Amino acid sequence: MTSMLRAVGLLLCATALGGCDTGSSSGYATGELYSSKYHSVAVPIFENQSQDRGISFQLTDATIKEIESATPYKVVPEARADTVLRATVKSVTLNMLSQSLATGLTEEMAIRVTVDFEWFDMRTGKPIVARQGFQGSAVFVASLPNNQPIDLGRFAVSQQLARDIVANLQGEW
Repeated sequence: MTSMLRAVGLLLCATALGGCDTGSSSGYATGELYSSKYHSVAVPIFENQSQDRGISFQLTDATIKEIESATPYKVVPEARADTVLRATVKSVTLNMLSQSLATGLTEEMAIRVTVDFEWFDMRTGKPIVARQGFQGSAVFVASLPNNQPIDLGRFAVSQQLARDIVANLQGEW
């Protein structure tokens, strides 16, 4: 019986490995997601043109943590950086998504943040990546029984935007 299980296991492994394609005909290729010519990035506090005073600090912090955890780059002061990531929070909007039929009060809210950002090569002064009107959004439930504060929505949208911004630091090298 043990030899039968071993044979089935080997067959499953061979089947799984047989499905792997290392060629580029599938549209996928192996390689680095991030350019190896850069080693560090400076991330100054994002500018804020919105009425939401805390969003730029929260988004900057989330972006720094995402860079350090998801990329090979080290976040350093601007004087020592190969690159710099600058961003401006352009707007923060709240939209009601649903309303209680019983009370007429807002139940679900969406928070949307619009950002412009540029990632510059400090040696050349030229932009590597630039995006205008880049948006992220999150939903929170403002009504009872959840009664989630806007801070929860702000945190969620900051995390999502940070992931999306850092994903844009990848490219075709």
